[in-house]
Amino acid sequence: MANAPDARHRRREGFGPLWLGSLGLVLLIAIPIASLLFTLSPATWLEQLGSPMARRALGLTLLTTAISTALCVVLGLPVAYLLARFDFRGRDTVATLLDLPLTVPPVVVGLALLLAFGRQGLVGRHLEAWGVQIAFTRVAVVLAQVAIASPFFVKAARAGFEAVDERLESAAWSLGAGRWRAFWTVAVPLALPSLLAGTVLAWGRALSEFGATMMFAGNFPGRTQTLSLAVMSAMESDLGTAVAIASISLALGVVALFGARALARRFGAPGF
Repeated sequence: MANAPDARHRRREGFGPLWLGSLGLVLLIAIPIASLLFTLSPATWLEQLGSPMARRALGLTLLTTAISTALCVVLGLPVAYLLARFDFRGRDTVATLLDLPLTVPPVVVGLALLLAFGRQGLVGRHLEAWGVQIAFTRVAVVLAQVAIASPFFVKAARAGFEAVDERLESAAWSLGAGRWRAFWTVAVPLALPSLLAGTVLAWGRALSEFGATMMFAGNFPGRTQTLSLAVMSAMESDLGTAVAIASISLALGVVALFGARALARRFGAPGF
């Protein structure tokens, strides 16, 4: 026990370059954030935040991200379990397809959505014949957010399910529970920390979505203009409003990240 402090000291020796490199990256991110936060006085910030553009964008963003996050969970939960528990032909292809929005520019995802669901799109032309329009509506905002945010939930949920001992589910089956009941009574409760953390991360990513929304839904105030799009529009006329809206987006993003990490630390969720 007496040698423990010396051992910790030895482990820290020679790590100066690592600390220096870490500090450089932290400052590269922290300084712009500080510049954003301290550009406006609190009074000016509140005044700008009360502008019609900011209020409409905030309301629309909270509405659409709530819907899109719910869809990410409903659609992503079975896929995550399938990838975690079953080895089937095309499994890697499915996993790669679901992860694709993480590596493809969001504007490309938006263009793909437009070519699929636009008025002359592969699916959109048939919907148009029935009087259903998706592109440049709030539905398009939600679909763009789901396409971009769903990988964050699926990856977290898959990691959570993979961490659940399959023998526990097998025990439930041996006691008469079917796979569906074992899924809801064993797998989901045990993977719940990862599911909750993934939900928060998906919400945070939907909150920050810009490129796919711009391409597929457009930037129409009060209809499709989310916080991210409102920042760009405000920059053209009023820097103060742009800063106020951007700071709200930043604050919500920080809440999402701290929330996900708090859940991970509290419950020991894997993958975080």
